[in-house]
Amino acid sequence: MKKLFVALGLLLVTNLGFADEVKELYWEDLVPKDFVMPDTPEVDHNNPMAQMNPVAPIIPELNGQLVKIPGFVVPLEGDDVSLTEFLLVPFFGACIHVPPPPSNQIVYVKFAKPIPVDSLYDPVWVTGKLSTEAWTGEIASVGYRLTGTKVEPFE
Repeated sequence: MKKLFVALGLLLVTNLGFADEVKELYWEDLVPKDFVMPDTPEVDHNNPMAQMNPVAPIIPELNGQLVKIPGFVVPLEGDDVSLTEFLLVPFFGACIHVPPPPSNQIVYVKFAKPIPVDSLYDPVWVTGKLSTEAWTGEIASVGYRLTGTKVEPFE
């Protein structure tokens, strides 16, 4: 009987280790295999940016996974030293200088506490729990949300 408890304990500890494993994702991993990316629309200064990016399909199986994604930060909430909310985008200037990419190529990120962001020009890795719940703001429609736990330089 004692051996059974030891075996069950080891199995539980082993499974808990897998639960904390972070899945590294890249932007192409957020797009269904059969989805063809639309052309980027021309800038229309008379319409909000959010109306310019197409709502695109997401991958439902990613919901609830602990992930790490590289990208560039588009600030939404915070100050010049730290942020609590931002959009993570695949290339510099998306949603600000050029029309936003399709919604499955933007991640809305929210942190419980402010996190420092040294430079908006440099790419970062963002780690957290991914959700397939959509979000819409003034500058973009978003296909994924991420409850952030960590930001680090992309190297």
